Amino acid sequence: MKHPWPASGPSARAWRPAVSGIREVLHARFPRHAYPSHTHDTWTLLVVDTGTVAYGLEHHQHATVNSQVTLLPPHVPHDGRSATDEGFAKRVVYLDAETIGAHRADRAVDHPSWHDPALRKAVDQLHTALHRQGDAFEAEERLAMVTERLAAHLDRRQEPASRRDQPLARRLQNLLDSRTVEGIGLTEAAALLEASPTHLVRAFRQETGMPPHRYLIGRRLDHARGLLLEGHRVAEVAATTGFHDQAHFTRQFRRLLGVPPGAYAASG
Repeated sequence: MKHPWPASGPSARAWRPAVSGIREVLHARFPRHAYPSHTHDTWTLLVVDTGTVAYGLEHHQHATVNSQVTLLPPHVPHDGRSATDEGFAKRVVYLDAETIGAHRADRAVDHPSWHDPALRKAVDQLHTALHRQGDAFEAEERLAMVTERLAAHLDRRQEPASRRDQPLARRLQNLLDSRTVEGIGLTEAAALLEASPTHLVRAFRQETGMPPHRYLIGRRLDHARGLLLEGHRVAEVAATTGFHDQAHFTRQFRRLLGVPPGAYAASG
């Protein structure tokens, strides 16, 4: 996702998404700013888009740049400042302590940053989903993959290998088919199917070649296309088929079919 940071001057946007495990999201740019030593009761998941952020964490000095992902543990004092005259732009997700596990805090103090392109990409995808604010299911799915990889780093273990689980994937597919319009959260789906969220996502991708949220959107759009060709208004179809709002519906429709829903309806 692109970030329209202003050419000069500080800029910040913060919000609380309706996603379990996430306390707050912050996108900010600071030409000149230094954070005094402070703590949070959350994990601080940080990526830097421009510049370099230098910070102290429990008497040790660190720096993070664009290619890294940084995770600061809860209740551990840290500060922060730009390491260059150009300032920095950053994106932060504040995660509830139990999302990653408070027992891993000491390991994060010892090693708070990683050069991991796959993790960096996954964090970008999480922010994109959170920025849209139209599909909590996608954001939950992205968060599950990010936290699993973070836990693997903190536990100094390799990411679990994918394993085929066709029955579980089929059960999730049936559940999504039965909840196409009203939707379902990843946490609820995992509880109903008695599987961890990450195992659920991994099994579904292994069997279908796509993440669960993308399958659900496709089913909604299948329904929407028929309604549009029957003459229903775009706003009505968006609400009827389970989309957050008309803008979210139009964006997803154009992404899949290459034309906006109004033009698709007119063509029929």
